[in-house]
Amino acid sequence: MNRNANAKKRPPPSTPRPQPAAKLQATTPTRTGEEEFVDEDVFLEETLIAEDEENLILRYVEKHEAFASRLTKWARPPLSHAYVSQSQSILFQQLEIDYVIGESNRELLPDRSGPAAIIRIFGVTREGHSVCCNVHGFEPYFYISCPNGMGPDDISSIQHILEGRMREANRSSKISKFIRKIEVLQRRSIMYYQQQQSHPFLKIVVALPTMVASCRGILDKGIHIDGFGMKSFMTYESNVLFALRFMIDCNVVGGNWIEVPAGKYKKTSKNLSYCQLEFDCLYSELISHAPEGEFSKMAPFRILSFDIECAGRKGHFPEPSHDPVIQVANLVTLQGEDQPLIRNVMTLNSCSPIVGVDVMSFDTEREVLLAWRDFVREVDPDIVIGYNICKFDLPYLIERAQTLGIAEFPILGRIRNSMVRVKDATFSSRQYGTRESKEVTLEGRVQFDLLQAMQRDYKLSSYSLNSVSAHFLSEQKEDVHHSIISDLQNGNAETRRRLAVYCLKDAYLPQRLLDKLMYIYNYVEMARVTGVPISFLLSRGQSIKVLSQLLRKAKQKNLVIPNVKQAGSSEQGTYEGATVLEANAGFYEKPIATLDFASLYPSIMMAYNLCYCSLVTPDDVRKLNLPPECVNKTPSGEIFVKSSLQKGILPEILEELLAARRRAKADLKEAKDPLEKAVLDGRQLALKISANSVYGFTGATIGQLPCLEISSSVTSYGRQMIEHTKKLVEDKFTIMGGYEHNAEVIYGDTDSVMVQFGVPTVEEAMKLGREAAEHISGTFIKPIKLEFEKVYFPYLLISKKRYAGLYWTNPEKFDKMDTKGIETVRRDNCLLVKNLVNECLHKLLIDRDVPGAVQFVKNTISDLLMNRMDLSLLVITKGLTKTGDDYEVKAAHVELAERMRKPSYHNRFVWLSIQMGKAS
Repeated sequence: MNRNANAKKRPPPSTPRPQPAAKLQATTPTRTGEEEFVDEDVFLEETLIAEDEENLILRYVEKHEAFASRLTKWARPPLSHAYVSQSQSILFQQLEIDYVIGESNRELLPDRSGPAAIIRIFGVTREGHSVCCNVHGFEPYFYISCPNGMGPDDISSIQHILEGRMREANRSSKISKFIRKIEVLQRRSIMYYQQQQSHPFLKIVVALPTMVASCRGILDKGIHIDGFGMKSFMTYESNVLFALRFMIDCNVVGGNWIEVPAGKYKKTSKNLSYCQLEFDCLYSELISHAPEGEFSKMAPFRILSFDIECAGRKGHFPEPSHDPVIQVANLVTLQGEDQPLIRNVMTLNSCSPIVGVDVMSFDTEREVLLAWRDFVREVDPDIVIGYNICKFDLPYLIERAQTLGIAEFPILGRIRNSMVRVKDATFSSRQYGTRESKEVTLEGRVQFDLLQAMQRDYKLSSYSLNSVSAHFLSEQKEDVHHSIISDLQNGNAETRRRLAVYCLKDAYLPQRLLDKLMYIYNYVEMARVTGVPISFLLSRGQSIKVLSQLLRKAKQKNLVIPNVKQAGSSEQGTYEGATVLEANAGFYEKPIATLDFASLYPSIMMAYNLCYCSLVTPDDVRKLNLPPECVNKTPSGEIFVKSSLQKGILPEILEELLAARRRAKADLKEAKDPLEKAVLDGRQLALKISANSVYGFTGATIGQLPCLEISSSVTSYGRQMIEHTKKLVEDKFTIMGGYEHNAEVIYGDTDSVMVQFGVPTVEEAMKLGREAAEHISGTFIKPIKLEFEKVYFPYLLISKKRYAGLYWTNPEKFDKMDTKGIETVRRDNCLLVKNLVNECLHKLLIDRDVPGAVQFVKNTISDLLMNRMDLSLLVITKGLTKTGDDYEVKAAHVELAERMRKPSYHNRFVWLSIQMGKAS
């Protein structure tokens, strides 16, 4: 008898337990009119079936009762009476902000009817309660410049025309009024220096966020206004995301604390989320706290790290349409805690116990998936992390549930009955390149994929979890090769235990990486500094962070930002980049002092007041008749007014960022609490990155507000300063000037200059380096400052942007061997080349053994030619973002990829793959 067949037909826990007697009576044959006859064999078999089913049902009920008791233990702390009675203010740290279209709360807005945008703020209180705050009353808007001579009747006419045109474009909409109102406000465009302080702008308020783009299109094409004719309008701030618009206007920054006073919020009539505290309030009632002092602390966020294992077919990568999910491992940690709150693994079929881990076994894959969904709902994580979860784990779970017909599975976010959908996404930016991914939105929860974070923040030769963990943690995954996963699953409880340990380790390592690299602290602080939601930092590029800061500063000064039509670099033009002085290649056995400009590009923008609002157009140079002492003419020929006439917004933002960074670094030195130190270190790092990204924002030709006049001026000043530094060093430090040797600048790159003073010791080079930095800094406008940073000794200069040397900041002992642009740090070559170059540099720079380096190279080449080399050392791990012809330099991996496309190389490639497989 197949007992597994019975196991598949178990009733749910609510089904009454069947009685054996009743079963027997129903299945026992009888003879009409005669005494009852029972076949003993049939009786025995049927009794065994009944007992077997009863035992299965008992085990099922026990298992699910145990699971239910676990769910209770995993829940968040219960609400206090003060929250339940609404007699207490609600203070919470927000993590995620989005919006939905719904009906406004009539108690809060009695005169508002029809669909409206409702902002949803998700967060956590100090006690660990989850919050969903529905914010009502905030409306989307944008600006247009008000034409001269336009009166109230004309403005009313514009509103009437726009309303009609919008109604034509949205005939199926049930909106009663598209244009809510038009107000006249005094504003000034951020672009170009203007002597007039302000002039009238029209603020156009629309019913829904999607209508901003629709209305912008109508105004771009032009409308006919009586007395003014056909007129098209440039729009201002019409491309600002609605959630960001709300944050700017309400002074909310990412990851800060928000308070809603008692009596100012209403409990929702129907709970739409799984959060413990769900309420409605008006946007005007929110109190947004600056992230300082008590409000710089972190709430006890719940962080879920998970990993899945699939039973793939031999030779195939797992596919959700065919291959089952066999295990899901989970770790739940409270932010700031060292040890996980929950450690468990859900397995398909039995699994032997694991010390310190809650092992839950299920008989069907359906049960595994639904148990994980219930677990997520009950634990209610604020942040979901893992390695490659956005591209693999989450999409796989959702698509697998679809294959199995489990319609109720993908409710994984915080909104009831809201199904998670998977869609393909492409992320593209100049800094990070183009990457294909999948978009899985877990409403109310932040997804933090450690793989994506690693690819953004670190340049590594390999981004496998094993490699990254070895690099940062000196730990590795469990030794289970992917090819034996299915065999382990098909074995017994012990083999599945080995697989469970492997799965748990893959959930544990991302949590360790998150803690080690202080990712939560760093990203929350970056969100606070730049003012964007944390999810923006994970899903968008650099420009949104600068735009947020620019919009906030512009709002303070009654400035508005034009919506510039996107244009490619060919239309915008190009500009000359930073200077790289010609490299005097060679091996230097005397110390080389390095002089560096501190925050070069930000300091140039502050020193010369480079900004959108200080730029003077060529026409205005003649019209305004500005005195020469009030303007700066940049080396690239642009003209900007000095701060005495008009203080630039970008310099002001940079000054505030750098001043805040100095304060954070000073506080960091004084801090004793490890958590406080982590927050402050994250803050100073975020402030540094933000300051450095401002220049890039102005030079992004396909960006929110490109201004090549600013970016070209910055680089032209940089080139001028590098050349000025070279001249001053070589003019001052000469034998004729009283020094023992003539100084020579052997190389200069963007913001640093390498100088050979001719002295034999590191100590003397350091002394002259400090003297040179102090002397040259005095010739620049503040805050531009040249600093002595380090000495290289000895120093191997191969070519521009390619060098190596021993790095000294202390004359007694070198700090490290520093390399740039060569094979030890480049990621486009194989391990053999890296090891070879690294060993040669060690012999040249540290051992000073040139013949030994030459002999080592000869021996390596000999081993390679004699086939005595491990083939795994010849693997190149690198991605291509364009076709081979588009690369200026034909690197090894590009050449290899192009050869692999040709049929003649196919057989050789297959052979090499087989040989590498044997070697591994």
